[in-house]
Amino acid sequence: MANALRALAMDAVEKAQSGHPGMPMGMADAATALFTRFMKIDPSRPDWADRDRFILSAGHGSMLLYAINHLLGYADMGTAELKRFRRLGAVTAGHPEHGHTLGVETTTGPLGQGLTTAVGMALAERMMNARFGDELVDHYTYVIAGDGCLMEGISHEAIDLAGHLKLARLIVLWDDNGISIDGSTALSTSTDQPARFRAAGWNVIAVDGLAYHAVVDAIAEARRSDRPTLIACRTTIGYGAPTKAGRESAHGAPLGAAEIEGAREKLGWTHPPFEVPDELRAAWAEVAARSRAAREAWEARLSASGQRAAFEAAVEGDLPADFDEKLDAYKRMLGEEAPKVATRKASEMVLGVVNEASELTVGGSADLTHSNLTLTRGLGSVAPGAYGGRYLHYGIREHAMAAVMNGLALHRGFIPYGGTFLVFSDYARGAMRLSALMGQRVVYVMTHDSIGLGEDGPTHQPVEHLAMLRATPNINVFRPADAVETLEAWQLALHCEGTPSVLALSRQNLPTFRTAYSEENLTGYGAYVALKPRRRRDVTLLATGSEVEIAFKAVDLLAARGVDAAVVSMPCWELFEKQSEAYRRAVLGTAPRVAVEAAARLGWDRWIGDRGRFVGMTGFGASAPAGELYAHFNITPEAVVDATCDLLTCA
Repeated sequence: MANALRALAMDAVEKAQSGHPGMPMGMADAATALFTRFMKIDPSRPDWADRDRFILSAGHGSMLLYAINHLLGYADMGTAELKRFRRLGAVTAGHPEHGHTLGVETTTGPLGQGLTTAVGMALAERMMNARFGDELVDHYTYVIAGDGCLMEGISHEAIDLAGHLKLARLIVLWDDNGISIDGSTALSTSTDQPARFRAAGWNVIAVDGLAYHAVVDAIAEARRSDRPTLIACRTTIGYGAPTKAGRESAHGAPLGAAEIEGAREKLGWTHPPFEVPDELRAAWAEVAARSRAAREAWEARLSASGQRAAFEAAVEGDLPADFDEKLDAYKRMLGEEAPKVATRKASEMVLGVVNEASELTVGGSADLTHSNLTLTRGLGSVAPGAYGGRYLHYGIREHAMAAVMNGLALHRGFIPYGGTFLVFSDYARGAMRLSALMGQRVVYVMTHDSIGLGEDGPTHQPVEHLAMLRATPNINVFRPADAVETLEAWQLALHCEGTPSVLALSRQNLPTFRTAYSEENLTGYGAYVALKPRRRRDVTLLATGSEVEIAFKAVDLLAARGVDAAVVSMPCWELFEKQSEAYRRAVLGTAPRVAVEAAARLGWDRWIGDRGRFVGMTGFGASAPAGELYAHFNITPEAVVDATCDLLTCA
C-alpha cells in the first residue's frame, strides 16, 4: 500500500516534469500507518464535522496527499487529475490548496504554516468538546511536517503554545530525513529537535519511519498521552530510488525515467505508470469504508442529541437571528451619546455587545490585551486543560496567533478575532496572507494605527502597513473614523464569511461625527460623503480614521477663504472599489481632491488623480506626544488648507 503511494508520486512528478517526489517516497510508510489504522475520515462526506484533520505541513510533498485521496476515493481525485499534476485548472495544484481540492484542510506550502494552523484546529476541537461533549466532538489532528517546517521561526511559536495548552489530540509526524534543498540539514542547523519539543511540554517518540508497525505503535502511544506528541520518523528522502535516495537531488525535481525504472525494480513495483492493482485499491477502499461507518454512527448520535441545533448552527457559523438588531440598537445609542473615544475603545465597546449577542466569537491578543482592548466581560480565558473559555492569551506570538486563528476558522465552530499593534502585521503577514487566500472569516484587531500612538516612536508607528494590507487581494482593511464607523466595520467583518478583515484602530480619542442615526451601514459602501459642501464643491477632502477629524477642521478654515469643501470618509477602500462607477463618481465628485492620512502615500493617487494632493507621511515617525508629531510631520488642518490652495486660487 505504501509503494502505491510512492509509485503514484514518482509518476505524477515525472509526467509534470515538475514537483517534489522525495518526501512522498520517504513518508509513504508512515502515512500508510496513519491512514490505515487511525484516520477517521470519510471521502464521501469530506466536510463531516467530527472527522480527524490531516495537515500536510510540508506542502511541497503534495503528491503524497493526492495519492492518498485518490486511493481513498475522493470524488475529484481520479487518475486523470493525477496525470494533470501542476497543470492549469487541475485540482492537483503544486501545493495543497484549501477550497480547491476535496480533503485539503488548509493551504500549505509556506513552511511552518500548516503545523501552526493545526494547533488552531486541535485547539478548536478541545473548545468545541468543552461545549458539546465527547458524543459530538471527539477527533484528532495529525500533521506531517518536515525539517523546513521546524526550522521556520513560526514553528517555535506553535509548539510552545500547543505544549502550554496541553493539546493532547495534536500528533505531529516529523519527516526526519536530514535533507533540505541545499543538502544535509547539518549545513544550517544543529538543533536537537526532540529536546526542543520536550522543553515545550510535548511527548516525544522516535521511530524508524520506514517501519509500518513501529509507526503504528508510536501513534497508538501518542493517542494515550496527555500532551501533544512529536513522532520523529527517521526516513530516507526518495526511498527506493537507486542513486538519488537520501540525497537532495530527490527533493524538488523529477527523478528521471532511468531512476524511476530502477526504483520500480528495487521496490518490487512492476506495474505501469499510474496503475494500481485492484487488491491494493480494495485495501485502501477499506479505510474509507471503516470511516464511513464511524461517520454514520456519529450522525445517529447527532440526530438524537438535544444539542443538535446549537451544534449545527456553530459549525455553519450562523450569527443569531437578532444579532443585527442588537447591533443596530447600540448604533443608535452611540449616535445619541456621541462619545469621544479612541476607536480601539469604541471597538471594545462594540465587542461587549457582539460577544454577548453571539457565542461564535473567540477573542485573543498577542500579549496586548489591555492595549488592544479585545477582552470583554464574561469571556473567560482558555487555559491548559480548561477549554471552556472564549479568550486566548497568545503570548508574544503574532505570527502564530494569525495562523492559529486560521485553524480555528477552518475547523468551524468559531469566528476568531485577535489583536496586536498594526505595525506588527509585519510579523503576522504570512498567515494573514493565507487568511485571504483561503477566504476565512478571521478578524484582525490592529490598534495604534499611526504616528498617533506617540511616544513609543517609529519602531511602533505603522507607515507603510496600510498600503501593504490594501495591496493584498481578498482582505478588507477598515480604518474607522469614529465609534459609529467602528461598529459598522465590526458588523461587516462578522458577516464577511469569505473574507478576512483588518480593523486599524486609533490610540487617540476621536469625536463621534455620525450623530444622526442611519439604519444603513454607510461603511459598507467603503466611502461616503461625510460632510456636504455648503453651496458648491470646490474641493473634496478624502480621509480615513483619525484624519477625518483633521479634514472637518480644514473645512472651516477653507470656508474663511471662500473655499467650499466636501469631506469624504473612506473607511474601506476594498468595499468602495466594489461599488458602481456611478456611485464612486458621485462620492468623489469632479472637483480637485486632497487626501489626508497619517501613513504612506502609496495607493492614494488612484483616488486623488493626477491633479490631487496628499497630506501624510513621507518617511518614518518619531518619538513624541501625538499632537507634537502631527504638527512636526505637517499633518494638520492648516496643511490641508495649504495643499488645497496649491490646487486652487484661495482668497
